Amino acid sequence: MREQKWASVSTPYIQPHRAGQADAWAKEAAQHGRKGTHRLGEVAEQPAPPDIAERLQLAPGDQMIVRRRIVLLDDQPVELADSYYPAAIARGTRLAEPRKVAGGAVTLLAELGYEPRHAEEDVHARPASADERQALGLDEHGWVLVLTRTLRAMNGRPVEVSVMKMNPQGRYLRYETTL
Repeated sequence: MREQKWASVSTPYIQPHRAGQADAWAKEAAQHGRKGTHRLGEVAEQPAPPDIAERLQLAPGDQMIVRRRIVLLDDQPVELADSYYPAAIARGTRLAEPRKVAGGAVTLLAELGYEPRHAEEDVHARPASADERQALGLDEHGWVLVLTRTLRAMNGRPVEVSVMKMNPQGRYLRYETTL
């Protein structure tokens, strides 16, 4: 029997969810008979590095909130995901708290009046850093697939930048974005 190709589609990850609905990763993994979860790492307010500041239309060094997560498939790390938000939007909200956001960040952004209406995604591969190799269980010559997504609200304002560093083994990405 031929193994079914697992194509990750972006649209479920950039749309708000209804109360009680499983998050997009848990739902996608379940469709393949697997368990998809996240482990929250750091949540902090800090100065925006130049590349993130540019994507969020902030001045380098302006404050932003970062949420770092490890994405797990059947309890094994497969992705490192960092999401960045302008402090002016996220400060004082659940996005700035060191706990999971019920319904997900995109749902909370919509509740705050910043529903994403446009997504830009850039993908490239590069050699993994030592920390990435360790976290993702890659060998010393391992590479990561990097997907950087910028979400914009109706008025064109960038409201979230996510940088996902994935173990490329078996990954296939399909772009379908309808909002």
